[in-house]
Amino acid sequence: MSTRNLLFQIHWFLGITAGLVLAVMGVTGAAISFEHEILALANPGIVTLDPGHRAPLPAPTLVARITAERPDIRIGRLIVEHDPHQAAIVTYSIGDSKTRERRYVDPTTGAILGEARGGALLETVENIHRWLALPGKGNGIGRQITGFAALSLIYFALSGLYLRWPRRPLDWRAWFVLDLRRTGRNLYRALHAVIGGWVLVFYLISAGTGLWWSYGWYRDGVRALLTGGAAEARPHADRTAKEGRPDLALAWQSFDRATRGHAYEQVTATAREGVNVQFRAKLPGGRHDRVADDLTINGVTGAIIANKPYAARPLGEDVVASVFEIHRGAYFGLIGRIAMLVTSLTMPLFTITGFLLYFARRRRKAALAALAALAPEGMSGDAATATTLVAYASQTGTAERIARLTAQALPGAAALPVAALDRAMLGQIERLLVIASTYGEGEPPDRARGFARMLAETPPDLSHLHYAVLALGDREYPDFCAFGHRIDHGLHAAGASRLFDPIEVDVEDADALRLWQQELAALGARTDQADWARTPMAGWRLVERHLLNPGSSGGPCWHVALEPVDGPAEWAAGDILEILPRQDHRRVTAFLAATGIPDTAEMRARLSGCILPANARPGFDLDTLRPLAHREYSIASIAESGRVELIIRECRGPDGLPGLGSGWLCGGAPLGAVVQARVHPNPGFHSPENIATPMILIGNGTGLAGLMAHLRYRARTGGGTAWLFWGERHPDHDDFHAAERTELACTGALTGCVTAWSRIETGPRYVQHAIARSIDIITDAVAAGATLYVCGSLKGMAGDVHQTLAAILGDATMEELATTGRYRRDIY
Repeated sequence: MSTRNLLFQIHWFLGITAGLVLAVMGVTGAAISFEHEILALANPGIVTLDPGHRAPLPAPTLVARITAERPDIRIGRLIVEHDPHQAAIVTYSIGDSKTRERRYVDPTTGAILGEARGGALLETVENIHRWLALPGKGNGIGRQITGFAALSLIYFALSGLYLRWPRRPLDWRAWFVLDLRRTGRNLYRALHAVIGGWVLVFYLISAGTGLWWSYGWYRDGVRALLTGGAAEARPHADRTAKEGRPDLALAWQSFDRATRGHAYEQVTATAREGVNVQFRAKLPGGRHDRVADDLTINGVTGAIIANKPYAARPLGEDVVASVFEIHRGAYFGLIGRIAMLVTSLTMPLFTITGFLLYFARRRRKAALAALAALAPEGMSGDAATATTLVAYASQTGTAERIARLTAQALPGAAALPVAALDRAMLGQIERLLVIASTYGEGEPPDRARGFARMLAETPPDLSHLHYAVLALGDREYPDFCAFGHRIDHGLHAAGASRLFDPIEVDVEDADALRLWQQELAALGARTDQADWARTPMAGWRLVERHLLNPGSSGGPCWHVALEPVDGPAEWAAGDILEILPRQDHRRVTAFLAATGIPDTAEMRARLSGCILPANARPGFDLDTLRPLAHREYSIASIAESGRVELIIRECRGPDGLPGLGSGWLCGGAPLGAVVQARVHPNPGFHSPENIATPMILIGNGTGLAGLMAHLRYRARTGGGTAWLFWGERHPDHDDFHAAERTELACTGALTGCVTAWSRIETGPRYVQHAIARSIDIITDAVAAGATLYVCGSLKGMAGDVHQTLAAILGDATMEELATTGRYRRDIY
């Protein structure tokens, strides 16, 4: 077990054991922190008085008046205020009884005013705070419980500081900014961690001083550390008067002589053991009661036993003498008392959020256990009895579509994802057809990674198997059809026999698909199916275009909107728009000049739709020109809007001119022009069928388009939580659709948005850094059944995001998510 995990386990265990006690101590501590003010407010005429023109009696006279009224009492403490509007306070016992009573006294007459309303309640609250009002009082089990709770609070503060230490500790926002847009467990954790940082120092002070009354060894240790003394030195009583009782009036007369009638703000006289009387005289303007001169006087002889002016008190002794004032915050003045009051009231918050996090953690464990118990997807229905399996490795849905058409054409065939193939299945089937897309730079589709790893390991004996591979790819990428060829080589190396050589398809080359159909016919497939080529392009009118990032240091990014010319079109969130680009007129001009071909409107129209080689010379054969391949863009809108919206970054070619697709849509085609395009269904990136499924949306740059479609769809349908992690350059120039994202957050469609800006120093720099700083959000969402969506650039972002997610969730979990369709990517 790692140190961090060990600290966390102790942290939550103490939280569910000591948390309730600390919540009680926090609330009761807050209630008694302003005890005098509460009683004064509730008891006018008892705690506070209107003396009129009467002057306060001298303290010795006041003592005489009190004892004359109640001759049966023995005064243990008398507190006299300099302010005549404040009643004096007397604490006494009756006869030899050990029970003490506390009453207020009119300082101008000496009349005992009675008991303050609410005093008994506050006394009970104080007993709860100190020892939970359990039997034994300060010497019982209650004191041990509260002492253990105080120790736990110190551990909570320090371990919590360690556990939430941010990756950028010098960024104050990471420590103190509370994001209230979060919900559920993420909100609980934010409240627990961020507010915990706000109150950490106060809790350390409160717990550190609270231990003073719980453990003698702690009290002696602190005293020894600060003063060098092992125990508090108390003045001894005069042995000649050991059996007498202190005369408080006599002692007070000696006090007045010793202090020469100094006008103290408050004087407290306490009869100690024996005959000594301890005087604490608060200095005028003192921020708390311990800013006082201390005198000890023999209550029988009036002799001065000790005189300790506050001005002569060393810092260590001042701290020791003021432990109670530090505990309640008064050591730091009124602001300190208020701060300690507020932080004490927040104590239940940590108990509540701690328990909520604990229960959520229990549910998360149960969800993970259920996930782990799920068996891998296998054959079902027709696939269990099929004589031919048609397995597809599809990222955007093209391979799946062709596989299903293939299975429909062959008798006794069934289509299934290649991820469902395992060693046992391969050992049973005799004929296998594989339609495999190559994704990115020679990579398998996300759901086919497990199958690719199985082929790379020691292959099973497949000498009984006959197979064929249809490899889908794009010749513009250097690793054309690489994954399809890997499957072919892997199966052949395992002893399987080819039915025919692999067929390569370049962006759904119609001739290659017809060749595949011909080979299938030789295997007994139906020949009456329609051509498998995709739906032809249709007209879409360019209706809107504006720059999203004026002043950006990056390439211009445009919002582009198109509407179908021939009536409404249908698509789902996650689908793709394929457009036929057109050559920049400057490239056409350069080609015509290099080849000497006549410059006519017809020739320009023909050349604008073809790939123009850069090294063309006079005599060039126009019949060798190949048509431009379509360009794909993630759709940012939903079908209900009636138009396709795109986010396109204008790229530049090696010749310095705008790119084919981006140049055509961002500047080449005028507004109102009709663009040839078609919707490409992309089921591998569709929203979850269950709208309650949580979503984690991750992307950078123009990848926001594919993510916005999901958010707009969720805004229309409602559903589970949706978190967006997105990165761009600078918030001042590159904050695409910021107003709409804010509105989505306000309406609840977007649970939270974490942005990464690569051109500023603070905060996460790239989107993978934002993810790494949001581990709890990711793990909690995955445990709750979330689907992860990644949309954006292949280079840099996609790989780095995958590595970061794997570091958080583990490779095995990432493979499981990809296999079960809970990790979906649309990268380019």
